[in-house]
Amino acid sequence: MKDLVCSENHVHENIVSIVKEKMPDDDLIYDLAELFKVFGDSTRAKILSSLEISELCVCDICECLNMTKSAVSHQLRILRQSKLVKARKSGKEVFYSLDDDHVSKIFECGLSHLLEK
Repeated sequence: MKDLVCSENHVHENIVSIVKEKMPDDDLIYDLAELFKVFGDSTRAKILSSLEISELCVCDICECLNMTKSAVSHQLRILRQSKLVKARKSGKEVFYSLDDDHVSKIFECGLSHLLEK
């Protein structure tokens, strides 16, 4: 499909002004881009997918994804730093879950978008 380009060189100042006023500031846009980078790794996406279903310990995640403990731990550290995953200690075990409902919604929206026909 050929790119569509305006045939006239005319800026619609009224709408541009409204858009500029409502756009988030550059720092917030940067943080948003960084958040989506975290979702952009297939291993982390698999971990989020498994935690969407149930709270799991590292060993459970390793078994579900057929990965080593060190590989899973590394990815969980990134997910925790991004506040996408939280940890709960129970005795000597640590259980991981999605940090809040927002993470679940972001994940579900992405899947829904991909499954649209």
